[in-house]
Amino acid sequence: MHIDKEIQSDKFDDNYHRVTVNLLYTYGWLGNLVRGQFEKHNITQQQFNVLRILRGQFPKPATVNLLKERMIDKMSDASRIVDRLVQKGLATRCTNNKDRRSVDIRISDEGLEILSKMDHEYKAKDYLQQHLTDEEAAQLSALLDKMRG
Repeated sequence: MHIDKEIQSDKFDDNYHRVTVNLLYTYGWLGNLVRGQFEKHNITQQQFNVLRILRGQFPKPATVNLLKERMIDKMSDASRIVDRLVQKGLATRCTNNKDRRSVDIRISDEGLEILSKMDHEYKAKDYLQQHLTDEEAAQLSALLDKMRG
């Protein structure tokens, strides 16, 4: 459906304004689609993002700074997210042996297990392939990359 109908307005200054509104609206739409997958496992989208980064680092540890650099939502408080993951038993935190000021963060076995379950339950393609071909998805991704410069 066109953005004009979705938000019941066609009052855009220009196509740049239209695409900005469309991107923000689509971000919310996509978030709503996947939110149920996260809630089923009692995690948030930001916690999922951190778990995926930690799994990518595994078995090497990550630091809070590395997580901040690689997170999708740069405004997230990585330290608090890690605290919650540690409380849930999905990650561990320990002092770095070489630099006592630094803290090593690793995904736990339970965290790996949750991601493994989610890998089987949720595929972005399941949501998007009804509306986009593989070629269109590649083109859209390339345009988004281009937009960010």
